[in-house]
Amino acid sequence: MKRIIFITAVLALFLWGCSSRSNEKKSSDIFAMDTYMNMQVYGENADIALDKAEQEIYRLEKLFSVTDDSSEVYKINNSQGKKIEITEDVRSLIEFSENMRGKTNGCFDIRIYPILKEWGFTTGEYKIPEISRIAELKELSENTAVLLEGNSVICSENGEIDFGAAAKGYTSDRIAEIFRENGIESAIINLGGNVHAFGKKPDNSLWNVAVTDPFSPDETMGILRVSDKAVITSGDYQRYFTGDDGKKYCHIINPSTGYPAESGLVSVTVVGENGLLCDALSTAFFVMGREKTEVYLKNQSEVSVLLVETDRTLVISEAISDYFENHSDYPIEVIENEN
Repeated sequence: MKRIIFITAVLALFLWGCSSRSNEKKSSDIFAMDTYMNMQVYGENADIALDKAEQEIYRLEKLFSVTDDSSEVYKINNSQGKKIEITEDVRSLIEFSENMRGKTNGCFDIRIYPILKEWGFTTGEYKIPEISRIAELKELSENTAVLLEGNSVICSENGEIDFGAAAKGYTSDRIAEIFRENGIESAIINLGGNVHAFGKKPDNSLWNVAVTDPFSPDETMGILRVSDKAVITSGDYQRYFTGDDGKKYCHIINPSTGYPAESGLVSVTVVGENGLLCDALSTAFFVMGREKTEVYLKNQSEVSVLLVETDRTLVISEAISDYFENHSDYPIEVIENEN
């Protein structure tokens, strides 16, 4: 390869206000799920809530890891068609993923792990696979069955799954639930760029979350003002390599081709109350492209989007357009998506 470039997920910027309805800020920095995470919490039970949140992150990582031989996902991927007992968390994610696979016409698919491995996105040993190998693995993923039976699952022989496009969203929802149970009213959760704004800032104003400029990843493209919302971005600048052919290959695979997605989008930010849904749709919309994404949005009211096209046009849902402050010189087009 000519060069390999790693760039972290969407840069999040938090502008803190004065503490008027809570106690001092408590924060936690950990490394889990192959990314650096930060949580900042206000409230009398902040220490307790943070401790429980950390424990939950490590617990879920232990379940979802594709490399830890004690994880449930690892056991599923090495089951060779045998029935594997699973926890409710893994069952819920499989059920959700199967549902999303149908709703997105296969643009979101946990079965493409063998293809991701072949490209080297899971190992860092990047390569452009042979066309015949891609065809073989695409057929494998398309024919892999993932069948739930009570608290067990059966995955087809040689089939493998990966929750990489959903695990952090699921985790942020669980952390928000823990905060809620412990009486927290104000917190910000940043799981490697997957941002979840819990409540409002301590001064009762909206949180300010910066969205990275995909063409200049060290810079901020704009600020979204939100409360009780997940803000999750997928982009071709986050993890990619440049092949010997001089072409850029990103880690977001189009399941229908087996190749990195080329949809005319370079960045997709999804905003909504449910972190898991936003996480999955950020990947699915990146694969779909603008036109199919707009069609999808017309039939729902759960999420809003900020899309960045290859020509640097910003496409934003009307529902969040008044809450976005554009720091770039990119033109903006507003779309209606809520019923």
